[in-house]
Amino acid sequence: MRTAARSTGGEAATDRAGLAVRVYTELKREIADFKLMPGDRFTEGEVADRMQVSRTPVREALYRLESEGVLEVMFRSGWRVRPFDFERFEDLYDLRVVLELAAVRRLCEHPGSAPLDQLKATWLVPAAERMSEGRAVAAADEAFHGALVAAAGNAEMARVHRDVTERIRIIRRLDFTQGARIDATYSEHAKILRAIMQRKVDAAQLMLRSHIESSKAEVRKITLHMLHTARSQATSRE
Repeated sequence: MRTAARSTGGEAATDRAGLAVRVYTELKREIADFKLMPGDRFTEGEVADRMQVSRTPVREALYRLESEGVLEVMFRSGWRVRPFDFERFEDLYDLRVVLELAAVRRLCEHPGSAPLDQLKATWLVPAAERMSEGRAVAAADEAFHGALVAAAGNAEMARVHRDVTERIRIIRRLDFTQGARIDATYSEHAKILRAIMQRKVDAAQLMLRSHIESSKAEVRKITLHMLHTARSQATSRE
């Protein structure tokens, strides 16, 4: 009986964790798509009713989004989508550049084959074999940059880079909504990889910095456009 009780409790905890992930994913998508606008307020109860779940997984999801800087809790008045802060994202992108440039230097000075071989299999491919779906490319792009940092062999550097990646994902994915940017990503990743394999530190770092700066500029432009469109649509419905 005790074993059965423990099993039931474990299953309940697993189900709750799964619900929290679902709520987290749906809320983050709504925020990223500007269905929930910067400054919008809501309560745990409203989210629970809308998604037909209890408040416990909702609370877990909300605190996770708060830890990522997406939401903020308002004393006695629920939650609010944080106002869009481009300066914060600029700071995170700057930190990302520092980490990745350091990783590239380490890779050029102490090359290893296995991680680069895996990246080559994804990015050094003919145009006909390239991915074209935006979400898939966004995930592969994250994996590319994460693998470069992880391959450098500094666990703390990799941990911080994962945290930065998580925090900028909400806007970074927008860079892969257009075919031209997907093509550019393939081309730029290939050039970076070749420079690393040839141990050309300065060239690899220059191309990596340019690649990230171009992506950041494109993301900023698309975000501003989407935010303007969403506000205009909200105003027209009033």
